[in-house]
Amino acid sequence: MSNTTTSLNSQGRTVESLPFSKKIVYALGQLGWSLASYGAANFLNYLYLPPQEGGAALFPRMIHQGYVVGVLTVIGLILAFGRIWDAVTDPLIAVFSDKNKSKIGRRRFFMATAVVPFALFSVLVFVAPFGTGEQANIAANGIWLFVTVTLFYLFMTMYVTPFFAWMSELGHSSNERLELSTMISITWALGAMIGAQAPALQGMFQAQGMSALKAFQSAQGVFALVSFILMVLPIIVIDENRYAESVPCDDGFFTSIGNVIKDRNFLRFTLSDFAYWISLYFINNGLMYYITVLLGLPKETYSSLFILMFLVSFAFYIPVNFIARAVGRKRLLMIAFGLFGILFAFCSLFGYLPLPAMTQAMIAALLAAIPLAIFGILPNAMVSDMAEAYAIETGMYKAGVFFGFRTFMSKMGQSIGAVLLPSIVMIGAQQGEVVGTSGVRLTTVFALAFCVIGFILLLLYNEKKVQETLAKHHQN
Repeated sequence: MSNTTTSLNSQGRTVESLPFSKKIVYALGQLGWSLASYGAANFLNYLYLPPQEGGAALFPRMIHQGYVVGVLTVIGLILAFGRIWDAVTDPLIAVFSDKNKSKIGRRRFFMATAVVPFALFSVLVFVAPFGTGEQANIAANGIWLFVTVTLFYLFMTMYVTPFFAWMSELGHSSNERLELSTMISITWALGAMIGAQAPALQGMFQAQGMSALKAFQSAQGVFALVSFILMVLPIIVIDENRYAESVPCDDGFFTSIGNVIKDRNFLRFTLSDFAYWISLYFINNGLMYYITVLLGLPKETYSSLFILMFLVSFAFYIPVNFIARAVGRKRLLMIAFGLFGILFAFCSLFGYLPLPAMTQAMIAALLAAIPLAIFGILPNAMVSDMAEAYAIETGMYKAGVFFGFRTFMSKMGQSIGAVLLPSIVMIGAQQGEVVGTSGVRLTTVFALAFCVIGFILLLLYNEKKVQETLAKHHQN
């Protein structure tokens, strides 16, 4: 690869290709934000609506745990609002990022502003300052949780949306963007795998005499410090003006969003992605319940299963890269939808199959490995290609808006999952229980249904049109 390209950045200077060492640093930023966000994305239900251990709830009550509006819960409403707020701020930050003309770079400016509070609030969402158990002021704790979740998602968006837009600008060809997408997919998975060790680390701290609550909060504090260090690295090391093929866009918010939505091919893709994220929320946040409620395994099993799942998934990352180039990204993504559907159907049978509980759990982890690799790599690369094709056709560089709207749709999907999951898992709960077996099993059916919807919508995406635009441009 040559040291420079003929592209010009916003200052009119030649843009250099990003060295491999700096690509690694960029990917480490993904590891950092993946680790920082994992706990809030996957363990808030676990903490505030805990399963039982030893005949009692694992954590003391901190907020109201019953239904408050129909079949809706406090934690479900807070998480849903957080996701909706997160989704709304995505396109806003995207447009502001696209318009920004900071001397350090339009993406770096937002990432540098967000990194400290992002890491801080990744811990504070697990803190109940107004007491626990019988001494808890559940109303005050509920308000605190609402505020910290809202701020957490704001600062996460300020870091993550510009970070993704950077990929489209640091990668100067479709294959280079696929390479960057593969690298950040690997580090995202590493961050998730490390974040999933919170229950295991919690168990270690408990063995040293900590309460379950303090042990879990301490685990999240350790992860927050590590994630902060990793997120700072690309801000310090990568000179955006030197490596990013970036031109600020002066269009207003509604103009930018409207132009992108008019790209029907992109809209079809994001609708499919929307359905996928609903189903993924159910499996991610329901897994702890599947293990402890349906299979009767200890909570620490969650951590070991995630290690198995992601290690096996890693084995498919490089093959996915090559297979996608050979058979097409759309076709491979459709296969991933099918595999996820099989996974959800299998999980719905947990506890009924004539297999040891641990064997059932391990089979599920192995079934998840391949589609996780595919979904981890391809969507970001596909959005990046669509943003580049749009820039070629219109002359407007709106990678931030493309990624912002995509994450808006994905987080709206997660918002729906956040509302539904707490309400569903409480179905069938017996007296003295917070979670019901029939409700936990029902979540797998919901996940399967949305997976089928995502598959059908993906059929409408025209991959050939995007690739022809990119190929024609590079021929010229």
